[in-house]
Amino acid sequence: MLSRIVNAVQGGVSAGLKGVNDVGSSLVHLVHNVTVTTFEETGEFVSSGIHGVASIVRGAISGIADTGSSLVGTARGIVEGTVSGFMEAGGKQDEAVEGAVAQTLLSAKELGEDIAEVAVQAVKGSIQAVTSVGGDVAEATRSAVIAAVHAAQDIGTETADSVKGALSDSVDGAKEIINTITGNEKEK
Repeated sequence: MLSRIVNAVQGGVSAGLKGVNDVGSSLVHLVHNVTVTTFEETGEFVSSGIHGVASIVRGAISGIADTGSSLVGTARGIVEGTVSGFMEAGGKQDEAVEGAVAQTLLSAKELGEDIAEVAVQAVKGSIQAVTSVGGDVAEATRSAVIAAVHAAQDIGTETADSVKGALSDSVDGAKEIINTITGNEKEK
């Protein structure tokens, strides 16, 4: 089921962006609509939570790759559209944020993109999405930063350090969140 979703989203995003000059401005709206439509057509899919969100993100990134666009330049729009669409379809905020941010970093690794910069864009995209749908922005920031750090740690120590540094420098409140989670991890 999830692989069908990836393929459907990939096709929808790729087709939706054909002939579009400014991919960035069209992307949020396109991914949002594809996400809402996907979850409406497959009602039980919302219950798949993080995995469902990750499938949407993976498909959207594949669709972007089909157009030749960079993930660094599109990660924010992909995450923003996915998170806002998932929440509009009745999905939980934390699942939307965690699934979208983590999958974006894993895809960046697969594509050989700058993971730290993609992490910053993904976190900012999730914060913007939650802001636009009226969710808990502080909790979204926390969830996004933690998801990015954990995904980066799964990739490697050097990547995790780069992501922590980039987030600390670029996202309001990220440094404090990172200090809290790394302090907790040291105590374990």
